Amino acid sequence: MMADGPLGSARGVYAISVAAELSGVGVQMLRHYERLGLLSPQRTAGGTRRYSEDDLAVLSRIGELVSGGVNLAGVAQILALEERNRELTAEIARLRRSRLQR
Repeated sequence: MMADGPLGSARGVYAISVAAELSGVGVQMLRHYERLGLLSPQRTAGGTRRYSEDDLAVLSRIGELVSGGVNLAGVAQILALEERNRELTAEIARLRRSRLQR
């Protein structure tokens, strides 16, 4: 999941029915994506799923990939590679800042 931004984009606020409506993805498919590890919504103390803006962005990306003909196993790999790319980009930026401060 992405870092929590100024608007709390990683904060789970949407119930599964609202996330389904906003994303255009059915409730059962949201549960399926979670079982596959494509999504990790937050949970309330009672176990209710809460989806964030970041989760909705991931759902949008999943939809783009599936529409492009990528199967869900491929989607999982692509999402993992994209996350790793973000991490490495942030690390490069950190190292550059560190080098400039010397």
